[in-house]
Amino acid sequence: MAADAHAAADFYGTARGGVTARLLRERLSALWPDLTGESVLGIGFAAPYLRLWREEARRCIALTPAQMGATRWPAGAPGLSCTAEEDALPFPDLSFDRVLLIHGLEAAENARRLLREAWRVLKDDGTLLVVAPNRSGMWAYWESTPFGHGQPYSAGQIGRLLAGAMFRVERRDLALWMPPSQRRLVLRAAPLFERFGRRLMPGLAGVTITEAVKDVYAAMPVAPVPRRRLVLADAA
Repeated sequence: MAADAHAAADFYGTARGGVTARLLRERLSALWPDLTGESVLGIGFAAPYLRLWREEARRCIALTPAQMGATRWPAGAPGLSCTAEEDALPFPDLSFDRVLLIHGLEAAENARRLLREAWRVLKDDGTLLVVAPNRSGMWAYWESTPFGHGQPYSAGQIGRLLAGAMFRVERRDLALWMPPSQRRLVLRAAPLFERFGRRLMPGLAGVTITEAVKDVYAAMPVAPVPRRRLVLADAA
């Protein structure tokens, strides 16, 4: 079952959702520290994370695939949003410097087509960041969170999907070792879970984070090999 945009908005309105967003924003800001003047597209349910760059970026747009419903920005965080089919994004080619895909890949009806559309609207020197539930982590199986719906992935599976969509992986990261609990004690200890989980249990992270760039050479047609003329000589 795919994640629902309204359910995701409700989740991020809770204390647990706020802590989750803060932990992930720390990792995203480390990967993309400065997007001044750039165009950013968030696909899936990206509103809680686009706030990182909304003030500095030239534009930030949150696009929710039609099967998830309309995006609702958090209170006090206005921004541009739209809904569209995942395989027909309503933007011209080469429109964005950055594309953030979060709560999108696991909910996609056709992940390969979604990634190909991301490839199309991304500039040739642009960057894609994919956040997806880790299939070996707890969060992928906890249905009270947006990460517990849809198809979880391993880092290797995401890498193969990206390669098939003509992307090249540049960096990988992990996040969310905190148990997906609503208990205040767990939420307060979230930084400790992240610190020790990264050192001791990297494979049990709740999400994988993959940064990729367009493999423009994979999209270039191979030059035709000139045919040599074959001359048959009669035997003496």
